[in-house]
Amino acid sequence: MKPILRQRGIALPVMLLMLLMMLVTSIFLLKSINSATLMAGNVAYESALGKAADVGLVTGFRWLSTQAKTNKSVFIANIPTEGYTASFDTTLKVRDPLFWTNKKTITDNGNTIEYVIHRLCPFAGAYNVNPNHCVQTASSDLADTGVPIGDSVVGDSTSFPAAPQVHYIITSRISGPRGGNVVNQLVVMIGA
Repeated sequence: MKPILRQRGIALPVMLLMLLMMLVTSIFLLKSINSATLMAGNVAYESALGKAADVGLVTGFRWLSTQAKTNKSVFIANIPTEGYTASFDTTLKVRDPLFWTNKKTITDNGNTIEYVIHRLCPFAGAYNVNPNHCVQTASSDLADTGVPIGDSVVGDSTSFPAAPQVHYIITSRISGPRGGNVVNQLVVMIGA
């Protein structure tokens, strides 16, 4: 007679171990899907806030553009009702409350947007009077000189065909209902 050999049940512990591994990996897979969904939602939310903040930039630009066409002399003094400050303190940061002095608040699609316009000058007043050294760029309008764009206008002395362009910064911010904050800025140059 042949002796009866005992069977060893190695398959059951291996299968239980594999089942445990599959359970753990499925938990991590569900957590990563949830995290990816939350991240995509946050990116979309921030993008929507950024687009809403751009409404403040556009509104400020339209006001600057209208004033530049009709009456540039208004740029020498602060106009708090329009969010305009005729000077810029370079020591202030965007998060400082004093940066937002003279802010203008508008509402668009239920969003409350604040914006300020700063002229890049150390003081209010005319842009070309000492000690007011405003940030300026030479005008790029060469149409009056008769020289085609791209050709040289070399001469013995510096001559500009038009008044320089003074720089302005429009800063817009929005605080979202879920605690998101977006700040956008735009630099505009307007002929003096």
